[in-house]
Amino acid sequence: MPVPDKKPAVAPISSRPAAQRPPTAEERRRAQRVLLRMPVKVLVTGKAPMDGVTQTVSQNGAMIVLPEPLAEGAKVSLENPKTQKTVEARVVRPPQINSEGSLVPVEFLTPSPHFWNIFFPPSVN
Repeated sequence: MPVPDKKPAVAPISSRPAAQRPPTAEERRRAQRVLLRMPVKVLVTGKAPMDGVTQTVSQNGAMIVLPEPLAEGAKVSLENPKTQKTVEARVVRPPQINSEGSLVPVEFLTPSPHFWNIFFPPSVN
């Protein structure tokens, strides 16, 4: 008489696997990022206005590609050329240099969820 194969014991799957590990960078974000390439004008006190382009945007800021780097902590004004809206922001980390230019991460000083004039998907957190 054949003996039925015994299946190996499997640990039960937790219904909350994220609770057992540190959160990922995406899970820690305050707002969801959206890939969006749009022109933006960056104004820095004492410098000529710079034309840049966004790489990603969120309700709290953006990653902007600029022709030259800006120092961490620098205060800037961003202008959305399509809507003519302006918002104050600051550079939150040192820029990274790539083939397109300087990747400059900026964060709005005051909440401006409608600055980019797009609809953001609801947060998954």
